[in-house]
Amino acid sequence: MGSHRAHDINAKASPMYRQLKAMFSSHSPRSQTRSSSIATVPATDNQSAVIKRVESCYLQAEQQLNRRFSRPEVNFKLRGKSAGTAHLQLNKLRFNATLLEENPQAFLDQVVAHEICHLLAHQLFGRVKPHGKEWQSLMVNIFGLRPDTTHNLDISSVEGKTFTYYCNCGPVHLTIRRHNKIRRQQTQYRCRRCKQTLTAASTTTSQA
Repeated sequence: MGSHRAHDINAKASPMYRQLKAMFSSHSPRSQTRSSSIATVPATDNQSAVIKRVESCYLQAEQQLNRRFSRPEVNFKLRGKSAGTAHLQLNKLRFNATLLEENPQAFLDQVVAHEICHLLAHQLFGRVKPHGKEWQSLMVNIFGLRPDTTHNLDISSVEGKTFTYYCNCGPVHLTIRRHNKIRRQQTQYRCRRCKQTLTAASTTTSQA
């Protein structure tokens, strides 16, 4: 789950959800073994709460869809500005320990379910768009959540040093990795909105 402000998406996926329900409701739950999440030993109470929330979400999904899902590996080793990420092929969830400690309720309310829906969408539908209609349907119909694609948490503690560039829209803060690529003339970056090439400011700022 990335760090930019969330987009307001109106998911209209009820027909898809009804199709999923029909697919599994006429059969007894699949006999796939349901194992506990393979989790790093929690270092804090908030990490313990996230692990419990993962299990709660899976139980809720199993009850709604009348099928079982294998539990993912869970760890808290994610760094950077993302709150969480799902590794589809590995059936693994990684969460940002720093952002979790600063925003525990947001993780329990939104982030955990957001990442789990990525894994569920992959297991149910195969290769689909990361935040496509399948993912949106699961967010809305299983967990009753607005399908925001990114978070709007305060990331100042994990953002690190940034370098200020400008376009017609105003200042844009680039990471040191992107800044160095520009300095080495390896690439240029353009604003997604105004399409103007970003130009460096005369001074740099640190957001740490």
